Amino acid sequence: MRRESLELQDGDVTAVDWVSDTDHLPKTTPLLVILHGLESSAESAYARMLINEATKVGWRSCVLNFRDCGDYRNRLPRRYHAGETGDLRYFLQRLAEHGQEGPLFAAGYSLGGNVLLKYLGEAGAESPLHGSVAVCVPLELGKCSDALNTGFSKIYQHYLLKSMKESVRRKFNQHTAAFNWDLAMTATTFAEFDDAVTAPLHGFDGMNDYYGKCSSSRFLSQIAKPTLIINAIDDPFMTPDVIPDSSKLSQHVTLELSEAGGHVGFIEGGTPWRPKFYLPPRIIEFLSNYSASTSFMDNRTRP
Repeated sequence: MRRESLELQDGDVTAVDWVSDTDHLPKTTPLLVILHGLESSAESAYARMLINEATKVGWRSCVLNFRDCGDYRNRLPRRYHAGETGDLRYFLQRLAEHGQEGPLFAAGYSLGGNVLLKYLGEAGAESPLHGSVAVCVPLELGKCSDALNTGFSKIYQHYLLKSMKESVRRKFNQHTAAFNWDLAMTATTFAEFDDAVTAPLHGFDGMNDYYGKCSSSRFLSQIAKPTLIINAIDDPFMTPDVIPDSSKLSQHVTLELSEAGGHVGFIEGGTPWRPKFYLPPRIIEFLSNYSASTSFMDNRTRP
């Protein structure tokens, strides 16, 4: 991977990791922009697997890291959140202005999928993306936060909360934090953490305001470019009632719902030591439908 610093419009900075093996390909080559999940980065296994799949079909690809993620620190006293679409919008515009001539695609996982869907709804027909895929999306942030308080899901919540607190401690201390430090460090649920840290740090009036404004379910009817959503009913990050019915989907959105798949798992065969994963080839298959055309067709016909 080749790292590029991305200077943002508000004076902050983040990182874009490019696949250096495809640097020689022309700007007419399809380009896939990957958005990672909560507390993740370009180092995640799912991002690397999709990069490999895109490289196999001759596409260029990159991972747009969210602010203060991975091993890259941002400048401003803020981080990232599930509704921050400005950085993605700016990066896509920058690509178009710097000579990207081939089809432009995006794939987002989990929190990154929520960012992608919200952006697509906001941008409508003005988005330069030819096609997008969002995987394991927490479509209703509040309900998904509640889902992590039950059963086996508590393990995920505990692990991620520990990582989130470590990230906050790396960037702030009790004297520099623009939020209640004690509440942040004693939070035991996502909702408590988002209320103590995410909301005040990014200008929201508490977690309910944050969840209400940033849940991607509110934007699905406004999407105007071919988009595939892949979710699993057994995903520990959500409950079945967050899955929207067809009346809430734009005619450009296809919802692919699996009985099993977990959270960004979707193993469809192989062995425990050499599993076969469903997502990378499925994502490329869907996007390939739009790799040779700039027309945007209704893709609801896929069962």
